[in-house]
Amino acid sequence: MAAALIVRAPMAGTAVPIGQVPDPVFSAEMVGSGAAVEPPAGESFEVVSPVAGKIVKLLPHAFVVVDASGRGVLTHVGIDTVKLQGEGFELLAAKGDTVDAGAVIMRVDPAPALAAGYSMVSPVVVLDTKPGTTTPLAEGAVEAGAELFSVNGG
Repeated sequence: MAAALIVRAPMAGTAVPIGQVPDPVFSAEMVGSGAAVEPPAGESFEVVSPVAGKIVKLLPHAFVVVDASGRGVLTHVGIDTVKLQGEGFELLAAKGDTVDAGAVIMRVDPAPALAAGYSMVSPVVVLDTKPGTTTPLAEGAVEAGAELFSVNGG
């Protein structure tokens, strides 16, 4: 059984329970349990790694960092933002990089997403965890790097 994992907010904003994410794949915890952060409307922002580990997947709108115990943490910036094909996203890290929690991964200009009518609510989930296996550690306003939720072993 792995130790509890503390997952940090990947950006400043408002903590959102995973069940309130406006996408059924995330709200039903189909890819894993977690939480989300909604960044302030209209401002460019940086996205940081929610855990220390290795970047194993890096897309313009999402990334996965695997921690030392092998757990993958997905950060998905916004909902439906894959349709933007990278517009508004500037990657500042590379696949294969080893990063600390809080390391800057990308910079985001939300204007293209908001103009397209997409939500900037950004889910953060521990992949392949069962629904309800995380414990929220934040509600309301959070700073980037603040504790967002924990997940027990497994």
